Amino acid sequence: SRAHGLEGAFRELYELYRDRVYNVCYRITGNGTDALDASQETFGILFRKIVGFRFESRFSSWVYRIAVNTSIDLKRRANARSAASLEALQASQESRGNRLELPDEVIEAPADTACRHELEEEVQQAILRLSPKMRVITVLRYVQGLSYEQIGESLEISLGTVKSRLYR
Repeated sequence: SRAHGLEGAFRELYELYRDRVYNVCYRITGNGTDALDASQETFGILFRKIVGFRFESRFSSWVYRIAVNTSIDLKRRANARSAASLEALQASQESRGNRLELPDEVIEAPADTACRHELEEEVQQAILRLSPKMRVITVLRYVQGLSYEQIGESLEISLGTVKSRLYR
């Protein structure tokens, strides 16, 4: 049936994009719980709106745009519910131990693992100190590896704006 075929195709898209979507959501929201919520919301939106996608932009750009907007909206809603400062959010993140665990390609010595985790944490804390606009563009460029053109398409901004924000 057509509905069954659509579900199968959507499952393939989910498998293809779930890690990338989670990674973007994690870097923008700053913790695993919110990243999971934003990821689920992203795929819910994709599933509801996929029939209307017109291929006027790259599909991946559309996915990133939804993930970015969903993450920002989730953070905005969370901030509206709670006037917690960024420091309090970071402290709660650290106390829960939420961190993006990347699979090890090779077995690392404990000291190397500790250094890598420390660097990951420093990078994440630096990203969280950026304004939302700068955070999003930094994540898409340096974490996801998108080209300037893909970033512009995902965020619906000009190439010049992409370049100036990255320069800043």
